[in-house]
Amino acid sequence: MFSPELANTTSGFDPDAFDTVAQFEAGHFWFVTRNRLIVGLADRFFPRARSFMEIGCGTGFVLRAIAGSREWDRLVGSELHPAGLAYARKYLPPKVEFVQMDARDLPAERIVDLTGAFDVVEHIADDEAVLRGLRSATKSGGGTIIAVPQHPWLWSRADEIFHHQRRYRRGELEAKLRCNGFEVLFSSSFTSLLLPLMMVSRFKPRKASAIEDVYEYKLNPAINALFRGILEAEVRMALAGVRWPVGGSRVVVGRAI
Repeated sequence: MFSPELANTTSGFDPDAFDTVAQFEAGHFWFVTRNRLIVGLADRFFPRARSFMEIGCGTGFVLRAIAGSREWDRLVGSELHPAGLAYARKYLPPKVEFVQMDARDLPAERIVDLTGAFDVVEHIADDEAVLRGLRSATKSGGGTIIAVPQHPWLWSRADEIFHHQRRYRRGELEAKLRCNGFEVLFSSSFTSLLLPLMMVSRFKPRKASAIEDVYEYKLNPAINALFRGILEAEVRMALAGVRWPVGGSRVVVGRAI
């Protein structure tokens, strides 16, 4: 489903950013450890799921981790921007389906066991329309995993560059999921142990507005390895039952009811 009128839109996300994201995400501590958390939650709460659809799949980095985690009967990646789909298609197996569509208008009903949206819904003014679409696409008894940026007080130039509509208050996403047909099974912060460093980074004066500068993609390898080790420990504890109260992100798992 390709819509020419959507090809060059910057709605929700600037498609020019895909080049930068694709260049750095495979080795970047935050992207790698977030994947570990997402796959771990899918394995824990939905071990029998055999079909998955990601909303806003971007370059396909999360979808690659999901695809390699088990045998799937069906995998679907959706994205508003063709630039992201081009990257995702390049790095994923031919059996993975891709579709260009607006997350607020999912033309799907009860088609997969598990859905996901990872740092997507904060880009969309009507986020509950996306949650309704996720519920519609998810089979009853299946579930969804959603990651969003957290804490309005962390709002910074980075959020503006990435066209965020909001950073979520604690409990906000959970309440919206419950109002749109999901039971909350898991909720925890992510990037908790590195939150003090994140605060310093976000609030220091900046002259540059480039995406790679905002997100510190060009980290010293030793620093990147250190941060990755810290977040891997955080993820292991979260999957073992620790619920982190504060952090740069919030990750929530819901069951479709």
